[in-house]
Amino acid sequence: MNKLTESQTVETEDGTYARGRATKTHILEVAMKTFSENGYRGSSLRDLASRAGMSHPGLLYHYPTKEALLMAVLQQRDAEDSEHYPVVGSDGVDAFRNLVRVARVNEQRPGVVELFAVVSAEATASDHPAHDFFVERYANLVEILSQAYRVAAKAGHVREGVDPVGAAQQAIAVLDGLQVQWLLGVRQIPMHEVVRQQFEAHLTVPLTVED
Repeated sequence: MNKLTESQTVETEDGTYARGRATKTHILEVAMKTFSENGYRGSSLRDLASRAGMSHPGLLYHYPTKEALLMAVLQQRDAEDSEHYPVVGSDGVDAFRNLVRVARVNEQRPGVVELFAVVSAEATASDHPAHDFFVERYANLVEILSQAYRVAAKAGHVREGVDPVGAAQQAIAVLDGLQVQWLLGVRQIPMHEVVRQQFEAHLTVPLTVED
């Protein structure tokens, strides 16, 4: 058998890597749908493998535990949002605009919204594998939004008397509560518009959000 040249070896490795990434992406898509439908506790790796059209050992090769798969799904969701709509405390009002944009995007991806609603509720149990993830996520988000309110206030864009931490917690409560209402069919006003109104009620400037 002839030895592979260096370029052929690289091509083979790249092809294998690309297939591996495609397989992982497919698994995450199936997992997101399954977790959102059945919850984390109601889903099994064997069922996930079957729905993904692969063997149980094949799934375990990529994600050796259900916990690892769940965390990969949650982390991918946040990573995608952060890449396209970064929420940074030092950005002030821009942080609020990007959360409105995220709410608008969520209106087009019910599976993601359902996954978050179901798993975040389950994760209130201290023994849930995503418990620490959500505790840290909410703590970080409160801190980021509190800082955004402080930056906006320093620029004169926040109404007098608005408490940054309280306003941040209110905004997060509105975001999450709206998602549950939206999943239940309460959609008279788009989610992103209610989120915009929530932030704008604290501001002295219009919260214009472009497409």
